[in-house]
Amino acid sequence: MTLPIAAVVFDFDGLVLDTEVPVYASWCAAFEAHGAAPPTLEEWSAEIGTAGGLDLDAWLLERATRPVDLDAMHGARRAHRDQLLDRERVRAGVEAWIDEAEAAGLGVAIASSSPSEWVLEHLERLALRHRFTHVVNAGGALRAKPAPDTYLEACARLGVDAHDALAVEDSPNGIAAAKAAGLTCVTVPNSITEDLDLSAADLRLRSLADCTLAAVLDQLG
Repeated sequence: MTLPIAAVVFDFDGLVLDTEVPVYASWCAAFEAHGAAPPTLEEWSAEIGTAGGLDLDAWLLERATRPVDLDAMHGARRAHRDQLLDRERVRAGVEAWIDEAEAAGLGVAIASSSPSEWVLEHLERLALRHRFTHVVNAGGALRAKPAPDTYLEACARLGVDAHDALAVEDSPNGIAAAKAAGLTCVTVPNSITEDLDLSAADLRLRSLADCTLAAVLDQLG
């Protein structure tokens, strides 16, 4: 099948794997363990899809009503987060979209604001690393989303024009990055991002399992 694009570029956190809920839940538990009100979802939205959106250590120290040992807190928080992450599997429809893209001869990549070790570790665990020709992460000269850098770099590595690529995102920061880079963007929110403003995307889906890649491109015209 011939499709009217040259590549599909996926976000990672919250899109390929729902890391958003475990990360948020573990931070909320850390706040509560120190007698502090946890960040609301509205406050937390500044942290989603980017890097360093919130100074959570400072927030905890400011709100805590019990003594805070930051090293001990982070150790407990990460252990809790990883326990929750171990239960997560690839989000529905992701592998089917990759299969369809590969069958059509499209480039497939990831553009993420997260560090490479975080993304690659999870891709290896999920046996998905080989499915992506390139995994582009923020860092060094590449700014985190909402800057367009990771998307522009992913398209450059794939050898395609950004206007000929489709981004798949779950957050306002990610959508902003994809659109600024010139990609068409489909958004597939998760339970953390579903109530955020995702209106800048070209199309919103409940799940990638609800619609084939070809059908989405047909809808987009």
